[in-house]
Amino acid sequence: MEVTLVTGVSALSRMAKAPSSAGLTFTTFPDGYAEWDKARADFSHQLSEIKRSGSQALTDIILRSAEQGRPVTCLVHTILLPWVTGVARRLHVPSALLWIQTATVLDIYYYYFNGYGDVVRKNSNNPSCSIELPGLPLLTCGDLPSFLLTGDDLTSFLCSSTLDSISFSTFQEQVEVLTQETNPKVLVNTFNELEAEALRSVDKLKLIGIGPLIPSAFLDAKDPSDTSFGADIFHGSTDCIQWLNSKPKSSVIYVSFGTLCDLSKPQMEEIARALLDSGRPFLWVLRSQGSGNVKDKDQEEEKWSCREELEERGMIVPWCSQLEVLSHPSLGCFVTHCGWNSTLEGLACGVPIVAFPQWSDQRTNAKLITEMWKTGVRALVNEEGIVESDEMKRCLEIVMEDGERAREMRRNAEKWKDLAREGVKEGGSSHRNLKAFVDEVVAERVEETRRNANKPKDLEKEAVKEGGISDKSLKVFVDEVAAGRLEQFSMNGGFSRKNLKPFMDAVAAGEEQYN
Repeated sequence: MEVTLVTGVSALSRMAKAPSSAGLTFTTFPDGYAEWDKARADFSHQLSEIKRSGSQALTDIILRSAEQGRPVTCLVHTILLPWVTGVARRLHVPSALLWIQTATVLDIYYYYFNGYGDVVRKNSNNPSCSIELPGLPLLTCGDLPSFLLTGDDLTSFLCSSTLDSISFSTFQEQVEVLTQETNPKVLVNTFNELEAEALRSVDKLKLIGIGPLIPSAFLDAKDPSDTSFGADIFHGSTDCIQWLNSKPKSSVIYVSFGTLCDLSKPQMEEIARALLDSGRPFLWVLRSQGSGNVKDKDQEEEKWSCREELEERGMIVPWCSQLEVLSHPSLGCFVTHCGWNSTLEGLACGVPIVAFPQWSDQRTNAKLITEMWKTGVRALVNEEGIVESDEMKRCLEIVMEDGERAREMRRNAEKWKDLAREGVKEGGSSHRNLKAFVDEVVAERVEETRRNANKPKDLEKEAVKEGGISDKSLKVFVDEVAAGRLEQFSMNGGFSRKNLKPFMDAVAAGEEQYN
């Protein structure tokens, strides 16, 4: 099987190393930006550029592949790119959506845009009201994706009103495109055992669990050398693994808020104080300016009141190989923003979680972590939207101490780790699902090719059979000749009288069937 991975130039520019693998071709297209900082400054314009350039690039790739005798079998695209389905439709290529959030979040979006919008909006500002959606656990407004809420004061610059509006509209368009498809296929980065109900909640959509999409070395160990996708967007620190090696088992607190979330300086100070008060070793990822956890350069350069003490008690790095860290035996818990990649990696590595959600799908993920999968505890914010140091310290103590609740979380984390690994093994649920999807797509393509190849023969058979186009034309011709209107057939390039006589003699033998 050959795979062509298509992405924008600005995405490639953020990767430390482009992916490389047998059968994989990596192609980019100009998306209007050479630098990530400029790209995120005008999200609306970037999406427009991606649609314009991406549509042309995909069209060229698909047509070129067909000309080379290597037709595209299926076009798989990720979220926020609903226009890709239109390209696939125009070129008669099957397509599928790769959903990189939970199946639960997709269900919520689907229901919101298909009859349940009023129910959600009516309760969007009342945290005490339960929101009931088919096949899903009871939710509150604090459990919903942030783009569905109004008047929501989020801490990240990403959730400006402009981005909220753009994201809301894009998710709405994505759902509408899916509902217009006759047989919409959605590959979901989850696994059957984790979200059994959510995967089959919406009858209209065929949700296929194929996750966790994590390098083999951290799951089935089928390929120990497969430790990275090779597309990291930041350079990681290698010193932290050596530092972790020096720490006791399950003793280290790991803190990371992913690639996008920015925290305010007051929030960072509260986290710092909680880590120091915990008395435990910690590894904290603080990205550099331009992709950092603080909102402006002045704040970043300003020394925190406890920066030196932090560096003495723990380790601070600009980035690290998260899967290597999460799978290290010294890890005791993971303080995370609950982005789905981080959440799923934590589950797959069996690490208890302190949920610190910020925006988008993260609050739904926190709900699932704490109440459905029971592998962590959620940090609560105050009236200003800040998690205070005492609250974070409380969460750390629950997860890291040797109480019954902590033991239960560790048992559950270990259970989901085992189930995740079973799912991707040969014969596991995700392995079977992905194989069935590929087999179905290939079979559909083969059948379409067969039908197209047979079309000329089928049309010929249809034309000459009784009542077909050729049959009807010949009958009209014979009737016209019988009526004596020969002149009509000798004009405009028709039969001449000279040629008509032998033709009519040949027809005479079977003339009865036309009477």
